[in-house]
Parts: sequence; C-alpha cells; structure tokens
Amino acid sequence: MDITTAIERLREVCAGYAFQPLAIYKAGGNHKWPLIAASEDDLSAQLAAGDHFLPLPKEPAALANIIEVAVVDYVMEQLGQSEVELVRGTERGYPDLEMNANGRFFAIDVKVARRKVNKRGFPTGKTDSRITLYTGNTFFMYPTLKWAGTFRPFADYAGHIDLICLYTLNEGSAARVTDFELLVVEPWAIASKSRSSTTREYLGAVDDIQRLRDSQGEFKSPEEFYSYWRKHPWKIGKAVQQQLQKLLAAVA
Repeated sequence: MDITTAIERLREVCAGYAFQPLAIYKAGGNHKWPLIAASEDDLSAQLAAGDHFLPLPKEPAALANIIEVAVVDYVMEQLGQSEVELVRGTERGYPDLEMNANGRFFAIDVKVARRKVNKRGFPTGKTDSRITLYTGNTFFMYPTLKWAGTFRPFADYAGHIDLICLYTLNEGSAARVTDFELLVVEPWAIASKSRSSTTREYLGAVDDIQRLRDSQGEFKSPEEFYSYWRKHPWKIGKAVQQQLQKLLAAVA
C-alpha cells in the first residue's frame, strides 16, 4: 500500500461517518422504567426528554478531544484488524493512530477545527484558528530520532495523513456540533508558511476551508515543505534540549 492508496481507502471509510457524540449521559432520569424505544432516534428523544442528557463542552480543546476519540474509534471499527493492523496513539503523542499495511507504516493524526463565523453568525469560509500540523522543534525537526510519545522515528513512516474534522459550533445543541465535515489529506499539502501559535513551536495549515478541501496549501511539493520548515529557527526549551541530547547520545 502506498500513500495514495492509503488516502483513498481512508476517504472511503470516512465518507460514511456521521457525527456520533450526542451528549453526556446523566444517570437517573424522570421517566418510568423500562424505557422502550422503537429506533435510535426514538431512544435519543426519550433520553433527552427524560433529563438524561448534559451538553458536550463547548470549549474548543475539550470538544476536540471528544471528537478525536470518536473519529479514531470509528476508523478502527471500519478498517478492522483483518485489513490492516491499527494501534491507537497516546493522548499527547504522535500519531493518534498508526496503520501497518504489510510492513509499511502510516501515521494518521486527527485535527479538529471550528469554523469561524462573523458577528451575524454566518460562516466566513475560514477556520477559527490555524490547524496545528506538527510540533516543529522535536520529532519533525529531528525525523530520524525516536522521541517520547511516538511509535517510531518520523522518517520511518511511508506517509503522514491528517483527518481534518470541521464543525460549526451550535450552543443550542447538546452535541454542540453542526455541519460536521471530515477531510482526509496529507499535512504538507495543506500547510501554510505561518505558525499556528505565537507562543508555541507549532507550524500551521492554511485557514481557508476550501483550500483545505482542495489540498491547496502554500507548498508545491513535500520537499519544498520540509525544506522550508526545517530551516525555521525553532526555539528549543531546556526540557526539549535535554531530551534531544539523550537521543543523540544514544545513537552516537
């Protein structure tokens, strides 16, 4: 399996995804038992009417964590272990999901972005903030080293794939999410020449949603992307410097 085939297969899988987290379930309820439902929609309606639902958090990072878990669960269920070998990543590691296709490894990372809206509440066609593609000063900058929180060195992957989750915040809904959209793209193809944070060592994607859909970033090739960002003067804090020195000593 090459990167093109991997992306095509993931797009087939993700095309069938519908946003699943509806609310936080609360025990108790103000209805009679047993609760009998004729369908999934009927069950949801009865649980909501029975005071079992609490809204999902609307804070972006908290909601993103829920979305990431749901999407990774779905991909793992749909692909299954018979087709490829899948391993879930650690909470703060890279990637969120590793796919092994006959000895070729692919890094799959889930990114969540809220659509930016204007003062009247209409989408502007941009993300609320730039999607972070990578932390620039660790495994991305030193791709032959195995950093903590990773399965293997960055350069050992046959390809890197992002699952981009776009949504519009709906504060009136317990699910908080409307117009959910799931894209499957290569990170370099949506990358910008801007950082996604002014205080952290993060490199960012383009913020135009149509360009995300079309994989039209600011680079013409992976080589141009890696050359540009690996020349960037990333800051390296004391903790990262100590870890880097240990890794370099181990391979010396």
